[in-house]
Amino acid sequence: MKQLGLIGGMSWESSAHYYRLINEGVRAVRGATTSARCILWSFDFSEIAALQHAGDWDALSARMVEAATALERAGAQALVLCTNTMHRLAPDIQAATPLPLLHIADPAARAALSLGARRVGLIGTGFTMEQPFLRDRLATHGLEVITPEAPDRAEIHRIIYDELIAGIVSPASRASYRAILHRLAAQGAEAIILGCTEIMLLVDESDSPVPLLDTTALHAAAAVELALGD
Repeated sequence: MKQLGLIGGMSWESSAHYYRLINEGVRAVRGATTSARCILWSFDFSEIAALQHAGDWDALSARMVEAATALERAGAQALVLCTNTMHRLAPDIQAATPLPLLHIADPAARAALSLGARRVGLIGTGFTMEQPFLRDRLATHGLEVITPEAPDRAEIHRIIYDELIAGIVSPASRASYRAILHRLAAQGAEAIILGCTEIMLLVDESDSPVPLLDTTALHAAAAVELALGD
């Protein structure tokens, strides 16, 4: 079994979910007493969020590279960046270490294609919806990506940072997300990618008229395959 290096803490709510999903996946394949071999680097997300909103991506790059190289020195054999937004800096991480980085967009794209979807909605932080790094990666798989209108993007972003990263799940916010999912489907989305690792705390398939693709669950499942592969 390969030793995974998890770059987490962004937020710890989703990192805890990653840890559970990866270990459940390994146990399902290898037996009840088996657990994943992994090392977790956990950031103080308040520092990361402040740099994100200040637009200091150079400082964020330095933080991500520091984590990746530390995990390499600690014995990690592959890297899992447990957040969508910070995949903006995936090229910096890949340039700094020879370890393979399991990109979060790839399992989501494969899942969409397996459903026969070619036009997908994408929701996530404002950074993920408005910057091209995730959309462009999804497009390399042949997907057309659409995002919500500006007011909906602002509401999605607010709920993530004001509520979900603090573990707050409110019925009002679930209703807001549900309405946004329906509007994306009306725009022609054949499936919707939950492009923030906290969104699965708020909505599920019952909230959407089209399939939801949870990047957290799909990324974790791909990490299990990577860990157990030859």
